[in-house]
Amino acid sequence: MNEPTGYAVFFFPPALEALGDAIKPYLQDGPAGPHVPCREVDTAGAFIELTLEGRTPDGREVELELMVPGNMVRMIVSARSDHGFGFATRSRPMLEPGMQDAAPAEAPVAAKLGA
Repeated sequence: MNEPTGYAVFFFPPALEALGDAIKPYLQDGPAGPHVPCREVDTAGAFIELTLEGRTPDGREVELELMVPGNMVRMIVSARSDHGFGFATRSRPMLEPGMQDAAPAEAPVAAKLGA
């Protein structure tokens, strides 16, 4: 699977206020609100580590790592480049884990055998 993937990290409004100007260069606006797009997310530990790709003013590529307290993050969404980002209707409803699709009603086996 060589398709580019990434994550959109959404913060609680009080977290954005607390982080202030320090987080603003990394935020992007979207239909679901401001978020930080990143290549990798590491949620192990008290801080969530976000790995971003960026460019210096002279055009060099750099890798940035932001670490924020876990209680500031509202939601992390995996985003794929081959699909639109956001919410969409599904062609089939999602099922609870362990449930099977409802099969069309069939005649009982005994009726098929002529019993």
